[in-house]
Amino acid sequence: MSSHRLRIAVASDHAGFRLKTVVAAHLADGGHEVLDMGTDSEESVDYPPFCAAAGRAVVDGLADFGIVIGGSGQGEQIAANKVNGVRAALCHDDWMARMARQHNNANVLAFGARVVADARALLIVDLFLETDFEGDRHQPRIEQLAAIEAQEREKWIMPPS
Repeated sequence: MSSHRLRIAVASDHAGFRLKTVVAAHLADGGHEVLDMGTDSEESVDYPPFCAAAGRAVVDGLADFGIVIGGSGQGEQIAANKVNGVRAALCHDDWMARMARQHNNANVLAFGARVVADARALLIVDLFLETDFEGDRHQPRIEQLAAIEAQEREKWIMPPS
């Protein structure tokens, strides 16, 4: 795991709650600060507010990275990606975790508790946090993503004609 202390926002729905506690303990044991954005039990909840909160923590500078966990991770990734500035990646294996960071500068990791076992999830978390963005030829693509976000924001703040 990363040798320097990171602040990591974690969030889950009810299906991801148990694995979120495992991931949070692993991160804390690694010397990282964990910001738990909820949920706090296995009682059924809707995931969007929790995942958006983790994404906002990253974009607002309260956290270096976010991790969102659900049953499949799909909805959690989508919810986090609704926050401007979030680049959430659904990663169920080592290669995807590396590529998400190296090529896409992903800042939120998503995965499913019903898809990956605890040990695999912790390996994915560690790879994601340890992998640096390569920049170079990938940087213009990240800038293009930010430009698309800005264009979409403009649609909502422009007065009707």
